[in-house]
Amino acid sequence: MELNQISYFINLAETLNFTTAARLSGVSQPSMTRAIRRLEEELGGPLIYRDGKNSRLTALGQDIEMEFRRMQVALRNVRQHSDNWALGRHRVLDIAVAPTVGPNAFTSFFLSALEQIPSVRIKIHALQHHEDTAEVLSGKYHACILSRELKSDPKLDVRPLFRERLVLGCATDHPLASADVVRAQDLAEFPYIDRLRCEFREQIREHFARREVMMRPRIRTEREDWVQRVVADGHAICILPERSVAAPGLVTRPIEGLSLERELVIATVSGSATPIEIRKIAQFASMYEWQ
Repeated sequence: MELNQISYFINLAETLNFTTAARLSGVSQPSMTRAIRRLEEELGGPLIYRDGKNSRLTALGQDIEMEFRRMQVALRNVRQHSDNWALGRHRVLDIAVAPTVGPNAFTSFFLSALEQIPSVRIKIHALQHHEDTAEVLSGKYHACILSRELKSDPKLDVRPLFRERLVLGCATDHPLASADVVRAQDLAEFPYIDRLRCEFREQIREHFARREVMMRPRIRTEREDWVQRVVADGHAICILPERSVAAPGLVTRPIEGLSLERELVIATVSGSATPIEIRKIAQFASMYEWQ
């Protein structure tokens, strides 16, 4: 399949006329006809019923049109990125954020960054469970915001943002919410929800096991929003990073003896080949006054 066949077919789908579609595509009608026939042979079926003025797309042709239009949009984006690079600018920055990182701390940061660098647009992605800073090196993302990884890579520029403790999460009217510091043994009295994306699941288990406290999760999920909704509604408690709270009605309390904390960082590719805009974002993040 050739790229020009995509635009040929879309023009044909819009006009249902080979002569008009050929003119829109800037080719002769025989060239248009040959290109569509090759496409039909490759895809294994007819794409258009040829019936003079009553020509129409087949079922396969209708499905292909939808997919080709998506591909056309993707190609347009590729050309836009290419033009931006050629002109020495990169306006759309793809930044992936780990799913355990809450939005509250970063909303004002991104808005401030856009004020500082008005020429850019930021596209925020959810960092998948199997992804890490390797996706930055591969070029999939320009930057990642995540918990600092144990491994280091000289190809990466990793800048610390802030540290946050792991704390108890409960509803505002939960019995444990009245305590300034919660004892470990008190947690075992209430339903517990297990955050499967938590970086410290094993350490949390060990902490309570040493104190002979058995935490028996009634719900386990990778969805952070579900965890917080269940907790905020008063159906369970959880342990989560203190700045990741996003659900209204969810409060946090420190847990006696639990000293686990994580450091959030922003990772970009090091070196002058990195777009200057993403370097400015990373520098701004490292100097930002995180509340």
